[in-house]
Amino acid sequence: MSSISNVLTAALASSDGEGGGMHMPSLDELYPEPFWRIGDWFEFNRVDLIRVIATVGLVVLIYLGARRTRLVPARGQSTFELAVGFVHKQICEAAMSPQLARRYLPFIATIFFGVLALNITGVLPFLNLSSNGLVAVPMILAVCAWIAFVAQGVKTHGLGHYLADNLFPKGAPKWMYILLTPIEFLSTFILRPVTLTVRLMANMIAGHFLLTAFFVMTSYLVIEGSGLLKGLGLVTAAASFIFVVFEIFIAGLQAFIFAMLTSVYIGLASEKH
Repeated sequence: MSSISNVLTAALASSDGEGGGMHMPSLDELYPEPFWRIGDWFEFNRVDLIRVIATVGLVVLIYLGARRTRLVPARGQSTFELAVGFVHKQICEAAMSPQLARRYLPFIATIFFGVLALNITGVLPFLNLSSNGLVAVPMILAVCAWIAFVAQGVKTHGLGHYLADNLFPKGAPKWMYILLTPIEFLSTFILRPVTLTVRLMANMIAGHFLLTAFFVMTSYLVIEGSGLLKGLGLVTAAASFIFVVFEIFIAGLQAFIFAMLTSVYIGLASEKH
């Protein structure tokens, strides 16, 4: 075991060199060099290309599933209806009234399937990167969620009552508002979108680094290792496959959490106090 440890340590130590060794992933992979319109506001890099591919792929799948709706659905339509039904029943209606669930279904479904499509590219061959590992898209989606629940709260209660309900909790002594009001403001209007953004981004970054590290380690051990190290490479290859399956689960779970929390915030904003 000590010899294996020494070889792995030496490989890691040489990862920054020009020669062999394991070249472990770094944050630079999330910021690739642009290859089109370099130097202006619309420069285009690999991450942008992955976003376009994921978006086009999602639109095509939805189009194929909904283009020919029939009373007795075919397989594609059935799959599409099951997916939309899942969002409607398990996410929207779980957090809102039936009326609001129907109203917000297109919005919540867009968030769910959009996040899922951008997440799943992290395990697709030749893409191998989730663009949700960068802050831009998670932040935009979180801001959209923030606008939705604030707008619903103002629509239900009026601006004054909505702010009063959230910033001045009923039943608390008035002198405590000096402490409670800033806390409630941060919790409701700042931390909700921030936590939505950070949770999604951090999980995608962690998943990318985990998968990349195991595949790099497997490649090094199998190609450059000898004897027992090649056997260890087979173990890391099996672990890589397990982590791919796990990452697919995480991609779906994070889409579900993002959509569910958005639904919960909208449902809370619409409640009568």
